[in-house]
Amino acid sequence: MRTNLSKSALSRVLGVTRRSLYYQPKRPHQDEILRDRILRVLDDNPAYGHRTIALHLKINKKRIQRVMQKYSIRPKIIQRNRYSGKKNESVIGEIPNRIKGLHPEKPNHIWAGDFTRMWFQGRAIYLATVIDIFTREILAWQIGVHHTTGLIIDVLQEAKRKRERICKIFHSDQGSEYTSPRSLLWLTREKVVPSWSGRGKPWHNGVQESFYKTLKLEFRKAHQYGSLEKLVEGIGQYMHYYNTKRIHSALKMSPREFYEKNKRKR
Repeated sequence: MRTNLSKSALSRVLGVTRRSLYYQPKRPHQDEILRDRILRVLDDNPAYGHRTIALHLKINKKRIQRVMQKYSIRPKIIQRNRYSGKKNESVIGEIPNRIKGLHPEKPNHIWAGDFTRMWFQGRAIYLATVIDIFTREILAWQIGVHHTTGLIIDVLQEAKRKRERICKIFHSDQGSEYTSPRSLLWLTREKVVPSWSGRGKPWHNGVQESFYKTLKLEFRKAHQYGSLEKLVEGIGQYMHYYNTKRIHSALKMSPREFYEKNKRKR
């Protein structure tokens, strides 16, 4: 075996350019630069995880995750699991998106559920909602320190009490809270047909996504409230405003006014 090849001959054998034989990887230096950028982001946004940092820096999330793991960087504020017990177990198989191309015919035809995370006094809290897709009204909402199946069922039960009836179809994403056997059993007992968005397709639950976008644009940041009680009161005031006073662009009136106008269709 020949071991004394010239650079030119070796490059021909390997099928690469002669210049590439002198290449020194730049990644360690680039990683150090990116590490410093990540740390600066975390100084201002201590709860950011690698996905949010990637969005902030407009860099691929896998690269951000690799560098954070390399330098043992973690968010400065981490939501820890303070309760014991088994996590929600999702059912095997998938339920189809039954509302795709389907337009609700009247109030209580299709409800949709979702939850969003809010930061309050250094920890995450979760706002879960149920919305009537026909009227765009927020039927019920609950705040929880964990996003659990119990939180989801509590909101559904509250919506049922307020409307004095249940929907025909309930749509959600495929989060474990919604796909758990307990959630599906509750829907089955209420004779509600479940519907799921496709995996990784939040736009399949577009009405809920649109509401949360509006909420985060118009509602004060949670950390600006001095106590959890004041935060809950503030959320309640916003929900009342959204349902009864705010003109919805798709309805040309408030959701409650639209519901009253269409109640006879029940």
